[in-house]
Amino acid sequence: MTARTGDRVGTRTEPARNDDFDHLEIDALRAYRKTLTDEESRVSYWRRIIQARLDLLRADDRDPGRLERLDVALGAAQGTSKRQALITLMPADDVPPIPALDTLWARQIDTGDAAAVAGLESELSFAELQLSTYRTALHERISLATGELIARYREEPTLCLRALPLRDPRS
Repeated sequence: MTARTGDRVGTRTEPARNDDFDHLEIDALRAYRKTLTDEESRVSYWRRIIQARLDLLRADDRDPGRLERLDVALGAAQGTSKRQALITLMPADDVPPIPALDTLWARQIDTGDAAAVAGLESELSFAELQLSTYRTALHERISLATGELIARYREEPTLCLRALPLRDPRS
């Protein structure tokens, strides 16, 4: 990735054009950034869900059965399709999806089985690491796309107006 040099203003560097985005028109660049931010929202949501399940799994020794009660409440078939639709994790461009998060979230185990608890804890920890890494990569991409948008707006300020909804002057 090569970036064109930017001008320095005080201690901040003005965003510079990035050759990697030259093939995208302004509307496509905005759509790309929106796709990334939508994906980041889904990843952040899943990360919080996985972290919560991991926290509950680790805390179950203080309240035996809490995890099983939660599994029953949240893993029930009723309402599952709506929840799954909300938290479907789709890849952005060439980044692979995190596999089977819904299955991992809904997995029920015998909390009295130390090996099962340890196995689930390991899988949840790994999924959380994958989600965190993916989220960091998304933040980097969002930052690059935002910088490109700012650089283009500085070059041609009227591009900002294309993002505004137009009203029919006859109304």
